[in-house]
This record gives sequence, structure tokens and C-alpha cells, in this order.
Amino acid sequence: MSFKENLKDAADKYGISLNEVQIDQFDKYFQLLIEWNEKINLTAITEPKEVAIKHMIDSLTCWDDGRFMGDISVIDVGTGAGFPGIPLKIFKPGIKLTLLDSLNKRINFLQTVVDELGLQNVECIHARAEEGARNKKLRESFDLVVSRAVARLPVLAEYCLPFVKKNGTFAALKGMKFAEEAEAAKKALSILGGGKAECVEVKLPYLEDKRAVIYIKKEKNTPKVYPRKAGTPDKNPL
Repeated sequence: MSFKENLKDAADKYGISLNEVQIDQFDKYFQLLIEWNEKINLTAITEPKEVAIKHMIDSLTCWDDGRFMGDISVIDVGTGAGFPGIPLKIFKPGIKLTLLDSLNKRINFLQTVVDELGLQNVECIHARAEEGARNKKLRESFDLVVSRAVARLPVLAEYCLPFVKKNGTFAALKGMKFAEEAEAAKKALSILGGGKAECVEVKLPYLEDKRAVIYIKKEKNTPKVYPRKAGTPDKNPL
């Protein structure tokens, strides 16, 4: 099957409705991903069915119409090849999206994707999370912060919660060890202003592995000392 056919099939099986414009945008994104992946390392997953399920549909699992209302502001921290940010933007065109990554080559790729797909209200920023969270324009200014495959939750929380507005949400897309990560992050979440971690299990089509989205509401402002300087959260987690 073609990428489009695999995507339609996976979306139907997961219960997501995509229109023809969205399917065309996802297809163009896939083509650019494969093309650029020959020049820079973006993904080890390149087979059409796997990209459709493990990248595109997986990215959409963190969206919940009951949690997120209207045209909210979203930042994808450590976005890499654009997951989950770009699929979310294709799925919900009204969101205002910021893509943050530490590697300029990836930012160049993401800007190309944004331009080629004609996506509006998307900003691509080259910065480490620890630096970006100290930018007054970015700190505590997003309704939703998302991140996927960046770091274990105790570390990821220090990268991400400083970007979340009070009463906003941090959504971490996690693999099979999601429950123990949530347990290990309790202290960090408390220090950084986050509430209790809520784990919502995810079942992707054709896959047997366990994964989940961990939702954390921002209850208090993050103390100014966080995030600590680059490299410290990873070496010495809260």
C-alpha cells in the first residue's frame, strides 16, 4: 500500500477522521522526511506503514478535544523531525504552534516542511530547552507543551514545565515504562509547579507494545531557578 493508503487505514482503525487536504499534507510531509533523511539523520523509521503508525498517528494520540478547547498555543520541545508538533498542526490547523529544537539542521528541515505544506502560525526556533525556557517571550506562555522521545519524565519535566502557563497542560508521549517514569517524576513535578501525573494508555493499530500519554496540569508558576543550566537536568535529575 502507498503511504496515503496506510495512513487512511491507520487513522480509521484508531478512530481519527482525516480529510483529503490533511491526507495530502501528511503525504507531502512523509515525502520530505524521506528525502531529507538521506542528508541528515531524522528518523530510523522509513517504511510507509511504520511512519504512518509510529510517527503520524502516534503524534496525534496526545490530542484530546475534552482537554484542549479552541485555537490554543502549543510548543513542541525537542521536536526533532517535527513529532508530534507538525501532525498536531495538520490535524488541528487552528493551533498556534512553536517548534523548538537544539539542532539547526533540523530547524531548516522543519521550516521547509512548514513552507511546503503552507502551514500558518508556525514558528521554528533553534535553541536548547534550557535556553528557550529563559526567554521571556516563551516562558510560561503556552496552553499546551508536548514532547516525545526526548528524556525520562523527571528530566523532561524540567525542560518542559517552565514553558507551560499556569492552568495549562504538559503532555508527554511515553513508551512502555510510562508508569515507573510517572512515579519517579513525583518530586520533580511538585518542585516545578506541576500537579499529579495522569497516565492515559494508548493502543496503536497493528502494534502490541504498551505506551501512554502522561498529562500534567500546571498548578503553580515554576521557580525562577528552573530549568538549571544546560546539561544539569540530565546529569542530576530533580
